[in-house]
Amino acid sequence: MTDNLTEKLILSVLGQVNDPALKKDIVSLGYVQNLKIDGSRVTFTLALPTPLFPSKEKMREDSERVLSVVPGVSSVEISMKTEIRMEPNARGVSGVKHIIAVGSGKGGVGKSTVAVNLAAIFSEYGAKVGMVDGDIYGPSLPIMMGAKNAELQQNERGIIPIEAHGIKFMSMGLLSKGSAPLIWRGPMAHKAVQESLLRVDWGEIDYLFVDMPPGTGDVHLTLVQTVPVTGAVIVTTPQDVGMTISLKTFRMFEQTKVPVLGLIENMSAYLCPHCGKQDDIFGNGTVAGEAQRLRVPFLGSIPLNKKIREYADQGMPLILVDPLTAGAYVDIADKLATEIYVRSYNKKTLIIEEEPEDTADAFAV
Repeated sequence: MTDNLTEKLILSVLGQVNDPALKKDIVSLGYVQNLKIDGSRVTFTLALPTPLFPSKEKMREDSERVLSVVPGVSSVEISMKTEIRMEPNARGVSGVKHIIAVGSGKGGVGKSTVAVNLAAIFSEYGAKVGMVDGDIYGPSLPIMMGAKNAELQQNERGIIPIEAHGIKFMSMGLLSKGSAPLIWRGPMAHKAVQESLLRVDWGEIDYLFVDMPPGTGDVHLTLVQTVPVTGAVIVTTPQDVGMTISLKTFRMFEQTKVPVLGLIENMSAYLCPHCGKQDDIFGNGTVAGEAQRLRVPFLGSIPLNKKIREYADQGMPLILVDPLTAGAYVDIADKLATEIYVRSYNKKTLIIEEEPEDTADAFAV
């Protein structure tokens, strides 16, 4: 090994490379692992906080660029892996790192379709993903996951979730086949949601998406009282009435101290397959403007597309059969994954800063 080429020197140089979302260097963030210097050859691993990391190639290029000018370095080899960290103060659902609620102000805005497609993209990129059908009055996951005839089983650890397309999911719709109604009173709904979360043998899950019922009510309160929710996503259509009602859901999450990770505008426009003309059937720009006013991220827009409905009816997430059409979902998933790890990092930092220096004294009576 060249005398002047030391681990300390390489780490100091890599300290010039930042995660653009956190605006902190990759060394202090713990992204640089397994650093080795073999003569003039430098190798290390970048441990990324999410498999959906839009800036990962830029981070690799920046690392190669700063090291290429270091005297004595002839080659740089960088491998990448994902190291999703547990939500700070996580409790309640064993093995689950992050819980994301997907809600809407009213029904019919495509919330479940959005939830399924986002979960499928996270899974396709390499995360371990689960879903809970929190919409216990109108459960749709068995159909949209192509597993409506699946039967639930149990082991000594609890209910075994159904697995489809690489995603584990639990739905009360599996207990009531076809058009048979699920009629729940408040306490029953409370228990059903708790069992869907706590009595399921999830194994190891990086992201657990909860498809919420529209509006606000018992299910929402049960969720936030039962488990720590990393954050919520609100799906709405651009027309004023949809956005106005969605604000009630936003305020509910705000009052229950669940961070809103962003707003998604669904059915944003219709693109005619014959002439290519775009028609803003439900309006344009309402959701982005509202997100700016509320100071929450606008995650993106999803256009009206017949393929989305057709594949949902067939129980096939769009990313698996038509990646090109799924592009809008992928962009949203990238932004959502970034919001999750940024907020979790900031929350962890805040917890550390607020911890007393002497824990023993802090609990002394």
